[in-house]
Order: sequence, then C-alpha cells, then structure tokens
Amino acid sequence: MKTAISIPDNLFNDAELTAKQLGLARSQLYVKAIQEFIEHHNKDSITEKLNALNSNSENMDEISDAGVESLREATKDDSW
Repeated sequence: MKTAISIPDNLFNDAELTAKQLGLARSQLYVKAIQEFIEHHNKDSITEKLNALNSNSENMDEISDAGVESLREATKDDSW
C-alpha cells in the first residue's frame, strides 16, 4: 500500500541517514518504525491490563499457577 505523509525536514534527514546506515530503503525504515511503535503500544496495553488485574487482590485468587507460568513463558522476551 502506498501512502504519502508529511514530516519535518530534520526528521526526514535523520530517517534518510538512518536508513543509509542500516542499508535499508526509506520505505523499509518507515515500516520497521511503525511496526515497533505498534508493538510498543500493544505491550503498554498488556501491562495496563495486568496492572489493573493485579490491583484487585480478589482477581489474583482466580489466576492459577499454571496461568501465571504461561504468562511468564509468553512474555519472557519482552522488555518491560
């Protein structure tokens, strides 16, 4: 999908330099940047939900040890 965006000149220049240093086409850099941004915000959403769940001690009784272990395994490579 092609799209057109407007960004400040200094950001464009930084992106051009970064893409060149990484050996990426400009569009590849933008795709990677958007993907990382979305992943970061999805992780924030998960953290918020876990914090809300954790703040209610009654809910904690409903989480089994297996469930906690599954969560640990699923998020072991996440950097929160």
